[in-house]
Amino acid sequence: MMRWTMPAALLMLAACSGGQDEESGPEASSNIGPLQKAERPAPGETPSADTEPEAPAEAEAGDTVDGKTIPPAIRGRWALKAADCTARRGTDLTALTIDAANLRFFESHGELARVRESDASRIVADYKFSGEGEEWDRRMRLDLADGGKTLVRRDEGEGAAAGPMRYTRCAG
Repeated sequence: MMRWTMPAALLMLAACSGGQDEESGPEASSNIGPLQKAERPAPGETPSADTEPEAPAEAEAGDTVDGKTIPPAIRGRWALKAADCTARRGTDLTALTIDAANLRFFESHGELARVRESDASRIVADYKFSGEGEEWDRRMRLDLADGGKTLVRRDEGEGAAAGPMRYTRCAG
């Protein structure tokens, strides 16, 4: 009887651990850096697949480019893959959310440190990033294209992505 009790107890203990020692999912086997990962937003309503991307923010009197924040027309939710715009929250790995002073990716966050150049549809700025237990500085250029439906991101400096990345504006 003792012969069956010990292995069964070990199996039950292993089954109950529930933890993971290594990262799994699409990121585990790909070469995605912290800046290319999208934010893991709080649980919320997922937009339906048939919704149209929202129009770029119209410049109004109170929305002037002040040279200290990210221009209003650039703010919003973007994704490298259009399918991530409608993906369930937490599985939208390429999403990027931009507000007046922050860039939020899946597992990293960049805070606006210094605006170098900006106008209504473009900004070149330095950001202080943190994520995955690390901190780094990065200069980025964000340009609107296709009438505000596309955001082109270019990174500069050590560890920067090799070429431009084109994001699609997400609805809502």
